[in-house]
Amino acid sequence: MAVATSHVFDTEIPHPPWRVPVLGDVLGMSLSAPVQNSMEMHRRLGPVFERRPFRLRFVFVCSGELTAELSDDRRFAKHLAPGVEALRSLGGDGLFTAFNDEPNWRRAHELLTPAFAQSAMRSYHATMLDVTADLLDHWDRRAVADGRVDVAADMTKLTLETIGRTGFSYSFSPFERERPHPFVEAMVGGLAFSQRSALRRLPVVGRHLFPEAKRQYDLDRAYLHRVVDEVVRSRQAAGATGHDDLLELMLRAARENDPNRIDDENIRNQVLTFLVAGHETTSGALSFALYYLMRNPEVFARARAEVDAVWGEDTPAFEQVAKLRYVRRVLDEALRLWPTAPAYAREARADTTLGGRYRLRKGDWVLVLLPAVHRDPEVWGPDAETFDPDHFLPERVRARPGHVYKPFGTGERACIGRQFALHEATLVLGSLLRRFDFDLDPRYRLRIAERLTLMPQGLCPTVSSRAR
Repeated sequence: MAVATSHVFDTEIPHPPWRVPVLGDVLGMSLSAPVQNSMEMHRRLGPVFERRPFRLRFVFVCSGELTAELSDDRRFAKHLAPGVEALRSLGGDGLFTAFNDEPNWRRAHELLTPAFAQSAMRSYHATMLDVTADLLDHWDRRAVADGRVDVAADMTKLTLETIGRTGFSYSFSPFERERPHPFVEAMVGGLAFSQRSALRRLPVVGRHLFPEAKRQYDLDRAYLHRVVDEVVRSRQAAGATGHDDLLELMLRAARENDPNRIDDENIRNQVLTFLVAGHETTSGALSFALYYLMRNPEVFARARAEVDAVWGEDTPAFEQVAKLRYVRRVLDEALRLWPTAPAYAREARADTTLGGRYRLRKGDWVLVLLPAVHRDPEVWGPDAETFDPDHFLPERVRARPGHVYKPFGTGERACIGRQFALHEATLVLGSLLRRFDFDLDPRYRLRIAERLTLMPQGLCPTVSSRAR
């Protein structure tokens, strides 16, 4: 069950002071910014606290020490929190939304993991270069015009196009459109609806609170399914092709009767999973990294100097991307402060005690609130709230406890595309640093848009060709 039962935890856990009968902790909650709202509660209530809207119960864990304990796969497993479970109507038993005991998860994981191994990254590099070149050309045109770019929107276009081309040989032509591709709008709408959908689980209230939003979500879902089904049917009709992508890998397994083959419905679920998860988190990471670079000129200069030294004027080869070690630390630090997938849930495999204090019964679950964990001063020191890429110097990484930095989740259910995302993000960030100067209005204050992922809102600097 996704909703915790009344027996969860035997130890009294702090909760907001304004709890009222029936409504529980609804007062003071935010539907539009639940992550930031919960971070504020963490600052008031401590490293473990609970919130009970109506009959739902959420227990938040915010300390590095407890997160390290929760990462033990022998004791804890992935749990589908209500917002993630709501996405099952979109992604079904895809890798992200499958329950642990669903057989298609294991089959797809075994089938697709080799496609995301380090050795497979080379085959994606040329396409990543091509899509990055499209972005650079688009920003060159913007520089000639008024120079203003919408960072989050353009990073979303780029990362969706990258996974579309590398995974399914499908182009959304994002930089040729005035408005986002309808597929993007449908995905964004679906994610936003899922953010609020936990309340739909409640009797009476849930059925009537968001009727118009539910109808729009149903339309968005039908459109997404239709587009993906058309792509899959077209490729199936063509038979064996020269494509070397994720879709061909899944179709070939079906043709060859591979033991890990998956059916057509699950192929669609995996395609949607990769399109959603393969672009949302990466676009957010790039957007936050650019924000912090623009706000920290010394970091910007150091990162640019590294790109110049390692890449020069040449098109970067595959091996040269990983050599941008400082640029990678910039990305890691941006993901520390604002992990774009901001929480994940863990459930107890058997009766156990967390932190020597909190007794959990089998199936009880907690939410790991990553922006709080990644700011834990017991782990990150007194400057935990400060952007500093040197937090990820090798010697500091070695000195930290394990399992306290989790932007891609944990265990065997962690993000399968982590290496893909980091290679793409490092390549794109290095390319932008080498090509453009940025001017961000000093009056801009970071605002966070929340869906199931986090993204800077209103980040629209002026770009110009780099002064030489």
